Amino acid sequence: MVTLVQVVVSGLLLGGVYALLAGGLTLIFGVMRVINLAHGEFLMLGAYASFFLFARLGLNPILSLFLSMPLMFGVGWIAQRVLISRVVRAPLLTSLLLTYGVSLALTGGAQATFTNDFRSVPFLSGALNIGELAFSVPRLVACVTALVLTGAAQFFLSRTRWGKALRATAQSADVALACGIDIDRARMIAFGIATALAGAAGTLTSFLYTVYPEMGKTFMLKAFAVIVLGGMGSFPGAFLGALVLGVIESTASYVTTTQIAEAVIYITLLAMLLLRPQGFFGVKEA
Repeated sequence: MVTLVQVVVSGLLLGGVYALLAGGLTLIFGVMRVINLAHGEFLMLGAYASFFLFARLGLNPILSLFLSMPLMFGVGWIAQRVLISRVVRAPLLTSLLLTYGVSLALTGGAQATFTNDFRSVPFLSGALNIGELAFSVPRLVACVTALVLTGAAQFFLSRTRWGKALRATAQSADVALACGIDIDRARMIAFGIATALAGAAGTLTSFLYTVYPEMGKTFMLKAFAVIVLGGMGSFPGAFLGALVLGVIESTASYVTTTQIAEAVIYITLLAMLLLRPQGFFGVKEA
């Protein structure tokens, strides 16, 4: 029983980081109906930013969020204004092709600039012992930070003026425009916030995993699994889906191997698509 609790808690801690990444992805889809295939590469850029700030300046990765998140928000704002805005009302395939191209460009640029070497941020280590349970300190710090940032994003969406504008735009852009909401600015804010969340997730994964140019693809697939479980466009659904996915991955890794655990994740994804394609909180289309 102790081992089972240990595995489940470890999965929940991992799921907190997944929720941060998937929350941004589902925010973009909810506001703009765009599936951003470059979201994982924004995570990669955030991870590299934290690595270099730690390696060159010795800056604590958690403190580096105060620099990397505004920077990534600016990257998202510019990307939305220059590129994504051109495909918002276009067929879904158009946005998929555009963001896939952005993904390839960012990965190629990172390989040319940073090389394919694997890097790490030796920030935290050890475990926190509570009774018979031992919790990984890096995962615990990453999860708590991710929960704080996810909660802040949810507060912004539910309590602030622009957060409500984003939700109105997600429900109906035409009605929001008729009510006087600047939907173009709302979309730039949404994309900027989503990119900043992805960059923050990159910072947290930088001291949990190795940093390399193609790391975004791995986490992007998991983010898709999360939003399928939670429901496309649902921020609370992404949070719940991330926790479920974290527990599934952690349990499967304990029972089998890491490689088989990856397969279990996608088997779960396929099962969800077959049994409840709208996810936990999604609405089934007529």
